[in-house]
Amino acid sequence: MKPTTKFIVLHPSIHKPPLTTTTTTTTHPRLYLFTLFILLSLLLTFSLITTLPYTNTTVTPTTTPHPLPTTVHDALLHYATTTAPNLTTPPRMSPAELTSIATVLRRCSAGCNFLVFGLTHETLLWHALNVYGRTTFVDENPYFISKLEEKHPGIEAYDVQFTTKVSELKELMKYARSELRNECRPVQNLLFSECKLAINDLPNHVYDVAWDVILVDGPRGYFPKAPGRLSAIFTAGVLARSVGTDKTHVFVHEFDREVEKVGSDEFLCSENLVERVGSLGHFVVEKRDLSVDGYQFCRNPPLSAVALTEP
Repeated sequence: MKPTTKFIVLHPSIHKPPLTTTTTTTTHPRLYLFTLFILLSLLLTFSLITTLPYTNTTVTPTTTPHPLPTTVHDALLHYATTTAPNLTTPPRMSPAELTSIATVLRRCSAGCNFLVFGLTHETLLWHALNVYGRTTFVDENPYFISKLEEKHPGIEAYDVQFTTKVSELKELMKYARSELRNECRPVQNLLFSECKLAINDLPNHVYDVAWDVILVDGPRGYFPKAPGRLSAIFTAGVLARSVGTDKTHVFVHEFDREVEKVGSDEFLCSENLVERVGSLGHFVVEKRDLSVDGYQFCRNPPLSAVALTEP
């Protein structure tokens, strides 16, 4: 009998699972360690970034103040880029004169109602200093007004045609005194006034505003045929007494000239002069009740009255 040969067959698949299992169990811890290392590295990097000073710059925009108002920006730019005055440049105010007006403007807690006669080198400054109030400009030159409004749309300005002349001072003063109880009285609605000195062609709402501060720095008054500032001073005096606040501050620039001096004595009154700085006169005019205070602008006779009555 032949011996039978027996074979033992080893199938490869029988041994693969254990090998696979072993490989998996040995590689998983390495993967976990690698992942953990990456996470720790990211956390460390993030913590370093958040502690660097750079993060302070990312927070500052939330704590910065509001942007500079456009009016203030324009004024600063204007004065920073303007050259020194020359022969064709109108006279500018001195630092002391500017400070006198600026000090009064700062007293208005919510901004002043500020009426300015004349467009000058200081126009943008007045508008900027009273940025939270109302500033209205009146000038004789419609071209200057249109250019100002074109360049600075936020500014309120109106042109007026003046009919007076510097050379007519005595005649105009005599006329005003003759009409003191009628058309040129100290308390009235100028919109309906027929007084030769009254400015009555401004928009209606201008005559309803209680002006806290009025500055007379125009129109021109440095040659005989110039319109002079008598009308502006008269109008300021009437507005202050008729629709002003309890007390209206009225400033007259170039107060040392004849028309400005005579007009201020007559319509703003020497007893109301509280300060004189350089060529700037500062008056404080009280609101008046016509039925109580009569038809006189001043309690005391104007200092210029005698000189004007002489032939």
